Amino acid sequence: MKRLIIAAALAIPFAAYPADAAFKDCTTKASKMTKKADLQKSAKIMEAEAKKVALGTAGKGATIVKGGIETEDGCLVYTYHVKDPAVKGQAEVFVDAGTGKVLKIEKEGAVREGAEKVVDKTKEVAVKAKDKVKEEGKEVKDAVTGRKPGTDK
Repeated sequence: MKRLIIAAALAIPFAAYPADAAFKDCTTKASKMTKKADLQKSAKIMEAEAKKVALGTAGKGATIVKGGIETEDGCLVYTYHVKDPAVKGQAEVFVDAGTGKVLKIEKEGAVREGAEKVVDKTKEVAVKAKDKVKEEGKEVKDAVTGRKPGTDK
């Protein structure tokens, strides 16, 4: 519980910032509530092309640490954390999912990178907990109804 509170406290600064001017000219709008599969269908640029664009912003030997399609300030973008071996830290690259144009590049220092690791770990733990509760719920339902696990009867 203590870890969850700390992670939430660290995540607040990332969630509570004003809309960014870099996203005002994006070509594809999207809601934060839209499912990932639907976001992918709305994108005109394929993920492989967006990765290539993101890697193109860094030097030779750069790699993508994490990323994918998401909604940022109402704009559908691919966002990737790019690690350039010649530069300390990472850069977060935002690629317009409609045009493939780089909308913004944010340099991330060690503090923010560390904070994001905590947030990512918290999300991972939350997903695992949700899946476990869902599975336990099925087991309870099976026990109450007398249904054999793995069958419809």
